Amino acid sequence: MSSKIKTQVIIAGKIYTLSGYESEEYLQRVATYLNGRISECRNLEGYQRMSPELKGILLDLNVADDYFKMKKRVEELEQELTQKDKEIYDLKHELITAQIKLENAGKDAAALEEKNAQLQKENIQMETKLQNQKQRQ
Repeated sequence: MSSKIKTQVIIAGKIYTLSGYESEEYLQRVATYLNGRISECRNLEGYQRMSPELKGILLDLNVADDYFKMKKRVEELEQELTQKDKEIYDLKHELITAQIKLENAGKDAAALEEKNAQLQKENIQMETKLQNQKQRQ
């Protein structure tokens, strides 16, 4: 089991100590993300007049909105991946079927070549026989 990581981050201009099992880089990314969302909220008209509680709720709503959008995107990507997996399976099946047909066609071609050689041999024998009969007459 990983050991807990502690790191100091700056969120909204204040220093906080975060701890978790994730890497320090991850915890810094989380803080950077929050700072970006806070900055976006601060740029909204009327933000400065809001109560601290309302500011917190606005930030929470923005973070929740990001979460649900990303969750939906992940679901879409998972569906796309499932579809691509099915397409790959179908293509592999088609490839195997085509390989079997090709193998069978190769066997059929070899059998036909053998039959052709046999018929040519018989043809030569019959022509030879016919020429021998003509010479006797």
